[in-house]
Amino acid sequence: MAEKTENTVKTITLGCRLNLHESEVMAGHARDQGLTDSVIINTCAVTNEAVRQGRQTIRRAARENPDAKIIVTGCAAQVDPDTYADMEMVDHVLGNDEKMRAESFAPTALTEKVNLSDIMAVKKPAGSRAGGLIERSRAIVQVQNGCDHRCTFCIIPFGRGNSRSVPAEDVVRRVAELRADGFNEIVLTGVDISSWGEDLPENPLLGNLVARILKTVPDLPRLRLSSIDSAEVDDELFEIIASEPRFAPYLHLSLQHGDNMILKRMKRRHSREDAISLCQRLREVRPDISYGADIIAGFPTETEAMFENSLALIEECDLAWLHVFPFSARQGTPAARMPQLNGSIIKERAARLRRAGNISRERHFKKRLGQIDTALIEAGGKEFLKGRMADFSPVVLPLYKGGEIKPGELHRVHITGYDAQNLLGDFA
Repeated sequence: MAEKTENTVKTITLGCRLNLHESEVMAGHARDQGLTDSVIINTCAVTNEAVRQGRQTIRRAARENPDAKIIVTGCAAQVDPDTYADMEMVDHVLGNDEKMRAESFAPTALTEKVNLSDIMAVKKPAGSRAGGLIERSRAIVQVQNGCDHRCTFCIIPFGRGNSRSVPAEDVVRRVAELRADGFNEIVLTGVDISSWGEDLPENPLLGNLVARILKTVPDLPRLRLSSIDSAEVDDELFEIIASEPRFAPYLHLSLQHGDNMILKRMKRRHSREDAISLCQRLREVRPDISYGADIIAGFPTETEAMFENSLALIEECDLAWLHVFPFSARQGTPAARMPQLNGSIIKERAARLRRAGNISRERHFKKRLGQIDTALIEAGGKEFLKGRMADFSPVVLPLYKGGEIKPGELHRVHITGYDAQNLLGDFA
């Protein structure tokens, strides 16, 4: 969860990086429209736990800000607006399309309790406006929204709608603006950025967009993808990952499972063998690459043998950064109607995946010992600084003695050690 206050408007964000980007946009809209004394809560619907946390956050925000208007938006509000409209402390509910429109935040427009339309009828994305996150250390650019796929466990298409791509010229222009503003790292984000271009003239692929950005903004030091479907790494993107040092050597892969039968029941587009092959082929041409992945534990019908395939996938793909999701049946999805596993089994398997992920991350950290590389400074404290390597590894650094260092700057560092969560280093 992330919170930010600008003037008298607070934004509280739950869920994904795209939500973080959109909260930045909403904060700008609220400022431009003269909105005051309000709390905007951007909810997540990816799991039942996320929904529960959203309702809890709304109640806490109302207690802590008794005189403020409570505005609820995000995927949970889009999927189930009546639940939030029925909450006594909620003043307004905005849909996911409406939240990206400046006029929605004009005080004169906030008259109805619910302002929400059919997200499936939306054909164009909001503009690719983006802001810096994590104390302006990097900038996020939304290139796509929505999803055309219907994985059996996922409610998100019903909160985000069908896939809509931001035209390449708009994305490139925004990246150039952000680079001119001093950002050294740009992250491309969306719900399913692998599908970027499918709804645009001539159906360009994601690799074409990445190539245009790198060519048009030649002084951009670092370009990163937020996540990608392993089934959709096109040939041009593969070549860029292999040969372009400015493309961050890190991919967060939407794998979800390591067993082919479960992948079929999830309606995923890749097989276990596809995932392993992609990771191995990319590592052959870009040895410094690292991988993260989403893995679901306890999907309906998952046997112990099927689960073992997910465990094995961590080592076979060398996944250093694991996001483990205990399966959570979302009402309205096909997976919710499948035979469910006992909750204790799901919890135990999720814990085993996390332990295996910790071992894999430590293995990754050991490889980095003694290396000299470039870190993007993310934050500073009274006793240390924190940065991020191009391969996504976090690094803790001592305070710099040669002058002030600001978030967003790039510095050469020497890796000297690691702990459970971070590399440890010093300035080179």
